[in-house]
Amino acid sequence: MKNKIFLYLFVFAALIALFQFVSTGNLQKELNGDIETLQSEVETLKDSIQKAQLKILDIQYFSLENNDDALAYYEHLNLENPSRYIEDKLLETNERRGDNPLIPYEGMNGDFKINKIKVINHRWILADFSDGKFWGDLVIRYDLKDDLSVDFTLVDHLLYTRNN
Repeated sequence: MKNKIFLYLFVFAALIALFQFVSTGNLQKELNGDIETLQSEVETLKDSIQKAQLKILDIQYFSLENNDDALAYYEHLNLENPSRYIEDKLLETNERRGDNPLIPYEGMNGDFKINKIKVINHRWILADFSDGKFWGDLVIRYDLKDDLSVDFTLVDHLLYTRNN
């Protein structure tokens, strides 16, 4: 009787060990599959990040902040952020009553005001303007003088037409 109990215990322990061995193997295969899937996703994300970084660098190519030659023109002025200073001066032209004097159109739905500004280099600005319904773009030449005054000259302009 004692021998049969030990035999049953041994068989039961062997079945538990076999079950543990098989389930651990299956779990290990599943985990390895998950790891491979995650590694491929990480590689895909790394590629996406690299493409996004290259796109950002491409977008920033025409920018005063990234143009050392253009920034050299303003070293003697001791401006911390020349681009921001020029943008602020251009936005001050919006404060006048009526349309912005740099915009050669009369507002149809209100006054035309400058919205977005991109300082390209030490001489040119791209700007977007709108009256809330109609919009357009400007190319502006500017001169930042030693007394920190800024002269703006309109070079070209475009008003988009609505197809309604």
